[in-house]
Amino acid sequence: MNPITCNDFKDTRSGFGQGLLEAGRKNENVFALCADVTGSLKMGDFKKEMPDRFIQTGIAEANMVGISAGLALSGKIPFAGAFAGFITGRVYDQIRMTVAYSNLNVKLCGSHSGITVGEDGATHQIMEDIGLMKMLPNMVVINPCDYNQTRLATMAVADYKGPVYLRFGRPSVPNFTPADAPFIIGKANLLNEGSDVTIIATGHLVYPAMEAAYTLSQKGVSAEVINIHTIKPLDNDAILKSVAKTHCVVTAEEHLLNGGLGDSVCQLLARKHPAPVEMVGVDDHFGESGTPAQLMKKFGLDADHIVEAALKSIARKA
Repeated sequence: MNPITCNDFKDTRSGFGQGLLEAGRKNENVFALCADVTGSLKMGDFKKEMPDRFIQTGIAEANMVGISAGLALSGKIPFAGAFAGFITGRVYDQIRMTVAYSNLNVKLCGSHSGITVGEDGATHQIMEDIGLMKMLPNMVVINPCDYNQTRLATMAVADYKGPVYLRFGRPSVPNFTPADAPFIIGKANLLNEGSDVTIIATGHLVYPAMEAAYTLSQKGVSAEVINIHTIKPLDNDAILKSVAKTHCVVTAEEHLLNGGLGDSVCQLLARKHPAPVEMVGVDDHFGESGTPAQLMKKFGLDADHIVEAALKSIARKA
């Protein structure tokens, strides 16, 4: 597959908005709550069609999480939406004690994640949210790769009983996965079979991983690409099966290396199948102002750096 031929670009936040609308139509217990960013999270259609199930809390994320907990205790399925930095970092105590500890059926929806918020700057560019959420017992962490998968993930989350953190973003990115593909929480997607190196990617880095695999194929390197849309629970079997074949790994994510997907993969391999790992991500650094493209290039979150990491990982094979 040559992924460079993709010409369909959509933002993943719009996939969330569409998935939420469809989930609400399917189940009258689905509620939507928003912290004064209805337009940014594409929740307007849900609000318009189901106003009696939409709650605008204003810029009060802690209150929004508390209200969501109350709705969950009443048998509702609340989707609480805000920017990723504010729905996780700003209200971590409420999430920890009210949602995760109590194992409530609350869906925390974080848009504008990573550095692709761009010009909004470092204060809005959270790159530690996956780590914050995956460390919480009971919490499921999902980070889909494109519009189609975000839509499907949102509907799957509505059917899942338990706390979930759903992460998505603002920029338009290639929309390359099938619109009707099954979305199974905790089950990775094998996008490209290979034998020389395993590339494990999540979110906005999945498409660059496919581009990297194509570039590597032109160099005679066979790269296997796995889309990890569910970071917790991690699909251990899919990863171990691939690494048993390739014996080396690259992880790729729009997140800090500490606490992210690469961290989880390294923990798994250290316990079950030691192998060389190179990680593409942000190394202990806050974000900066700039366009999404400029920032992704500056921090090395692109296909070229995945190719470079793959060649390094292959060279480290015993």
